[in-house]
Amino acid sequence: MSGHMPVIVHPPLGDGGRRVTVRGEDFGLASGLPDLVEFLSRAGLDMEDTEAVVSPLIDWRGGGPDYWGPEPRL
Repeated sequence: MSGHMPVIVHPPLGDGGRRVTVRGEDFGLASGLPDLVEFLSRAGLDMEDTEAVVSPLIDWRGGGPDYWGPEPRL
């Protein structure tokens, strides 16, 4: 897994929410930071919302932690 972040928050889906994978395993569809933090906890990566926003372990694709879709980014 060299060169890859252990957590990927994928781009928002058409009807909202973002798929989350941790170490290549699908953890589900997050609709916001609380869901992401829960998935991280289940994976043994305990962190608060504020930590998840800036963590170097998370690769935010298709928008940052403020964008969960489907509304347009500002």
